[in-house]
Amino acid sequence: MHTILSSLTKEVVIGPDQPFCIIGERINPTGRKIFQEQLRTGDLSRIAIDVAQQIAGGAMVLDVNMGVPLADEVDLMIQAVKLIQSISDIPLCIDSSVIEALDAGLSTYQGKALVNSVTAEDDRLEAILPLVKRYGAAIIALPNDEFEIPYEPERRLELTRKIVEVATKEYGIAIEDIVIDPLAMPIGADTSLVVKTLETISLIHEELGLNMTLGASNVSFGMPDRATLGAVFLPVAMREGLTSAIMDARSPQLVRSVQAGDLLLDRDPWGGAWISAHRAQQTSNQS
Repeated sequence: MHTILSSLTKEVVIGPDQPFCIIGERINPTGRKIFQEQLRTGDLSRIAIDVAQQIAGGAMVLDVNMGVPLADEVDLMIQAVKLIQSISDIPLCIDSSVIEALDAGLSTYQGKALVNSVTAEDDRLEAILPLVKRYGAAIIALPNDEFEIPYEPERRLELTRKIVEVATKEYGIAIEDIVIDPLAMPIGADTSLVVKTLETISLIHEELGLNMTLGASNVSFGMPDRATLGAVFLPVAMREGLTSAIMDARSPQLVRSVQAGDLLLDRDPWGGAWISAHRAQQTSNQS
């Protein structure tokens, strides 16, 4: 199953037979006080730096979140989408919990975007899925509802079934445009949580064949040496059926781990991408 995203001139295909899709997480003001202050004053110059760094690191799609307290998120989203598309041809993931910001970003964007995100809550499905259908976008969906963030993988699978049923039958969204986030939980809170995430990935992959993504940094939150934990987790999750991740594309350790996963899982014919990346790194080190 292939989820196809695009800008005006570039297409990215997410699928189990495709290279792992790296969605750059950096264009997000959460935890970035200086960036937040810049955005409040209308200074978007940092975005261009984040775009360049993430693409240089290996990002194939860029997540764009403009959720700044005490700022006009709708206007910032419009400006950010226009700016990024003026300096890059990379497809975008429009990320907001505010319906108006999603609508503004999607109406501004030129191409087929990914929307981040919707849950299995009835009111959120009713609010967001019509936008996804109207703009011909793809959607990241999380299998939790107003009652719980399920611990058991079987319950997450059940909620995934609900999302697919509603999206495809009530709103006519193509099943390949539904990307599931299996709920990556921090291992620092409970060392069994990552195993539950992996089990969820496996169940969804085996029954529904859907593409999946998650916030890679969520897994290691609260733990030391987070890059190592992420670099080990991602290839394991790829083997279970994870096909993309929202991650720090500036981290060579994380990016090389998914490139290695592609090679070892036979998604890099003759190791061409692995060898090219190695040579590029050698050249960079010598310069």
